[in-house]
Amino acid sequence: MRNYFRTCLGVLLLGCCVSGVAQQESGFWRAANQSARSITGDIGFTGEKLTINFMGFTVAHIRALESSEVLAVFNPENGVQGDGSLYRVAIPSSRKFLHKNTLCGSDDVNWMVTYLSGRSLEVKFFSSQKPPLLTPEALTDSADLCGTYSYVR
Repeated sequence: MRNYFRTCLGVLLLGCCVSGVAQQESGFWRAANQSARSITGDIGFTGEKLTINFMGFTVAHIRALESSEVLAVFNPENGVQGDGSLYRVAIPSSRKFLHKNTLCGSDDVNWMVTYLSGRSLEVKFFSSQKPPLLTPEALTDSADLCGTYSYVR
């Protein structure tokens, strides 16, 4: 019985560690670019919830991004130095944030892509019903891309 409890405790701790690695974006982030300062302000992220202007929105981690997708979406200056993720979100167009701004005009936000590098987090929101295609060709003049927001710790 004692070994059973040790095994259960070990599995529980391992699950917490794996969960923590998959959710490196978690925590409080300060707005770093003009878009973030004028629309979202600072944000909070738990991996299961995104908080913008004291409003919480459920997020679901869909998958990690491939290096080619990170390069296409975020174009990092020094190559891929971090991790990217695709999330499913549901932020209605009726939600107003700072200065009565919305994230995507009159469209609902359905997808969020993140890129974490060191103490910086970039977030892009998409309005498409289907997961966004994360290639340079598809992103060029994409009507579904709502905006790019930068944050720091």
